[in-house]
Amino acid sequence: MEDCKIIDVHVSVDCVLVGFDGEQFRILLVHQVGKQQEAGGEVNDLKLPGSLIYADEDLDDAAKRVLKELTGLKNIKMTQFRAYGSKDRTSNPKDVKWLERFHRITENRVGRIVTVAYLSLLKIDSRNRQLTATYDACWMPVSDIKELAFDHLQICRDALVHIRHYVENTPSVMFDLLPRKFTVAQLRNLYQLIYGKNVDIRNFHKKIAMMPYVVPLEEKEQGVRHRAARFYKFDRTIYNKQNK
Repeated sequence: MEDCKIIDVHVSVDCVLVGFDGEQFRILLVHQVGKQQEAGGEVNDLKLPGSLIYADEDLDDAAKRVLKELTGLKNIKMTQFRAYGSKDRTSNPKDVKWLERFHRITENRVGRIVTVAYLSLLKIDSRNRQLTATYDACWMPVSDIKELAFDHLQICRDALVHIRHYVENTPSVMFDLLPRKFTVAQLRNLYQLIYGKNVDIRNFHKKIAMMPYVVPLEEKEQGVRHRAARFYKFDRTIYNKQNK
């Protein structure tokens, strides 16, 4: 057996919160603490909420702690969706320098950082919309995210693919993101975001007609300049019966 070099391995958690604001998907990001001061000005220092875990805590507890400390959010349901442990995760000297300074990992001990990524898909409402007043966090539109620290951009991309597969298996998840009463246009917009492509209006209406749990109401939009659209609702009882 060949001699293998043993490296120091650190374990972290990263939280991917994908929120729907009624029009687009946004991902919750935070700044690398102290990065701007260190650089002496504005820098691209955004990252996912994450940190190394403590020696005495479980992964799930670490994810909850990190999210609360960095964003103030709590009682958010998150699930593990993937682990990342590439040797190139800490190949960027700027990220290594930040680790050395703010996590007290010396250069010769950075070795490799394995992170367990957690995912949550949620509606952005009044409770979790404004985070920048107290916490250095922001809901960034997915289309605006071009560069992140470490491999967090890839983690975000993988999370969106994971959500697509999740919705295919559990369609009811979509309706948790919509208002109690919604229009076909709102549901169609959400579909297009999830699948990353335009959906033909006529075909989508046919698709809706095949969903008995999407129930039309006797109500329409009020005070709109365009033709008022009918409202629909999601009937969970019908959905559960159909998916037994």
